[in-house]
Amino acid sequence: MTMPASGYVVVTGGAGFIGCNLVDRLAAAGHQVILFDNLARAGAERNAAWLRQRHTANVSLLQADIRDRDAVKGAVAQAAAVFHLAGQVAVTTSLDDPRQDFSINLEGTLNLLEALRRSGRMTPMLFASTNKVYGDLADIELKRGSEGYFPESEAVRCRGVSEARPLSFCTPYGCSKGAADQYVLDYAHSFGLPTTVMRMSCIYGPHQMGNEDQGWVAHFLIRGLRGEPIAIFGDGDQVRDILYVEDAVDAYFAAWRRIAQVKGTAFNLGGGPENAVSLNRLIAHVEQLIGRSLSISFQDWRPGDQRYYVSDVSRARATLDLARPLSWREGVQRLLHWLQHAPESPVLAGARAEAAE
Repeated sequence: MTMPASGYVVVTGGAGFIGCNLVDRLAAAGHQVILFDNLARAGAERNAAWLRQRHTANVSLLQADIRDRDAVKGAVAQAAAVFHLAGQVAVTTSLDDPRQDFSINLEGTLNLLEALRRSGRMTPMLFASTNKVYGDLADIELKRGSEGYFPESEAVRCRGVSEARPLSFCTPYGCSKGAADQYVLDYAHSFGLPTTVMRMSCIYGPHQMGNEDQGWVAHFLIRGLRGEPIAIFGDGDQVRDILYVEDAVDAYFAAWRRIAQVKGTAFNLGGGPENAVSLNRLIAHVEQLIGRSLSISFQDWRPGDQRYYVSDVSRARATLDLARPLSWREGVQRLLHWLQHAPESPVLAGARAEAAE
């Protein structure tokens, strides 16, 4: 591809779920965007095509891998900002192939940091990290109620898990993302790079091609609409805070605008206690929305799975001046509408493929 003039924005993993929503917002705001993606993930080609059709003049696709140092160096050479969302995203995949997980999540991130450091331009970089950096949280005493697990500690129950929580990496995925998280923060402290980290909880919304390993909110809806069974790993009473993707994009924009103030800082990014929901509770809500019961089976717990994780988002909301997030019920309704009506929906795309056979 022909690189645009200086001042463009690079989004690694830009054809992924969060990435394509971020690229869409950037391009709509008039930014020239390089969508840096290897298009390996299911649905990525469809997302990239959607973006290029909507923003013909503003979005350029660079099909490349974050492990390719030369491609990374060339992509960010004249960038005004980099949003780093490319990564291996599933705990299960990391257990199957730890070396690949390491090379994508940690070595790929280091490639990007070194390219930015050596450019000498002090280009801002915002990194998509994960709540898995806090480990399985087994030391948090829990009780089990009608709406799932909840902490005995009133402070944790009311506010969630804060950034003051000690890091505790477990599973190869937790190690690779956690180490990358720390490298991103350290490059601000050691080299002055304007970097920040978003430790994301469960983000959901349009363009999420959810599956059994990642993207569970969309996965439940997709399976429900297709009339397919759903496997729950654990008892279904595990609780997560979920955040609609537009609210996540707002947070990335806010951090970019304030990068001089927030460089070297990690933020929890999730729905907070008001958007905490158990898997069983969400399934019941999906059943109500689509008007039929879902076929559910329960499997063994998976390594590193947290029975309870809710983000304390007070730092992000105060520092980044974020509005209250969309309620989870409204967000799930919006995602359902997209899955039922958008041409890019995996539900409709699957139906078209079946009809063509």
